[in-house]
Amino acid sequence: MQTMFTEKQLQDTGIQRANEILRACVHCGFCTATCPTYQILGDELDSPRGRIYQIKDMLENERVPDPKTVMHIDRCLSCLACMTTCPSGVHYMHLVDQAREYIEGKYKRPLMDRVLRWTLARILPYPMRFRLALLGAKIGRPFARLMPDARLKAMLEMAPRHIPPVSRNDDPQSFAPETPQKMRVALMTGCAQKALNTDINDATIRLLTRLGCEVVVAKGAGCCGALTHHMGKTEESHATAAKNIKAWCHEMDDKGLDAIVINTSGCGTTVKDYGYMFRHEALAADAKRISDIAMDVSELLMKLDLPEGEDKETVVAYHAACSLQHGQQIKTFPKDLLKCAGFTVVEPADSHLCCGSAGTYNLMQPEISGKLKARKVRTLEAKNPDIIAAGNIGCMMQIGGGTEVPIVHTVELLDWATGGPQPPALTAEGKRAPEIPILR
Repeated sequence: MQTMFTEKQLQDTGIQRANEILRACVHCGFCTATCPTYQILGDELDSPRGRIYQIKDMLENERVPDPKTVMHIDRCLSCLACMTTCPSGVHYMHLVDQAREYIEGKYKRPLMDRVLRWTLARILPYPMRFRLALLGAKIGRPFARLMPDARLKAMLEMAPRHIPPVSRNDDPQSFAPETPQKMRVALMTGCAQKALNTDINDATIRLLTRLGCEVVVAKGAGCCGALTHHMGKTEESHATAAKNIKAWCHEMDDKGLDAIVINTSGCGTTVKDYGYMFRHEALAADAKRISDIAMDVSELLMKLDLPEGEDKETVVAYHAACSLQHGQQIKTFPKDLLKCAGFTVVEPADSHLCCGSAGTYNLMQPEISGKLKARKVRTLEAKNPDIIAAGNIGCMMQIGGGTEVPIVHTVELLDWATGGPQPPALTAEGKRAPEIPILR
């Protein structure tokens, strides 16, 4: 794609990067075939190619974003399926994130939009605030239909019926391995996940210590910054990410770390990009150190010789989170691990398409998100599984709200298969509990 940035504009490092990305695009349109919003809406401006044209025009002309452009950029899920499909290697993720930052700085949103985005940025990254908000949403859920805004209704409906108790495993501490030590790793415990589902971190710690890892929860680490980063709130997201970088580098410089383990794939995509995000800042070298050893939990488990389990008559439908299969290009590891543990693994049709969760997308774009959820649930249920497995809390909440099939994190099933307790979600009230043999 030809660009017309001036020499003065190209002195800005962000514009330099945008120019590189834009010039890599050859207008082929392959991305439209795998773009969820284009599949739903059928509008070229709601495809990656269409958004690239709009971003180019906005940045080149240094214009104040108009409502139409903002609408189409906001409708992007950042599922990154386009990056998997693109034959030219267009790094759409960096481009759309820059567009969001530009919009955040140049465009004054309607009052309700500003209030909702401010509220989400002040609540979701903070587990205790989020817990209080979930409690309030749970109380207000019966009145959801009276809400004047569909987004407010979506926020009330998102609240789980059961808010889990606080897990002390999320406090800064170290967990000794149960077998001869192979690695020392830091577990990212996250933010929203600590309020929505404490079973995932608990299962991760049990599994990793059982397989010979010392697991450290580093003091000062918390939210990865993804939620505010994808809102274009760069200053806030970098401040949050910087705390993680400093906390994990302290552990690396003290007793050393072999990996930073992440069991929420949306966070993993962001942490692996810290090196790029901080490339021109004082923390550049440390940020790269962190990105270099960041791993999804499935990546680490592939290095730890998970014991093989006996074949079981348990069908697991594996949902591939976009941030894992597209953002991190991890496609086979979770399935391989589940098969190794003895499960029968099936995949839904169009497994490359997003479920509609996408961070705060299901709250800010509930209509499009709802259509994507319905399609994803339909394709998963068509496989008649006993369980649905996923590697991202957002996907689990999204899909779980539309099906009676129990949905659990992949690591919970692997923990169960190697001696851990049965995942609580398999016997949760209101869910169809599968008849599954003991896996030990």
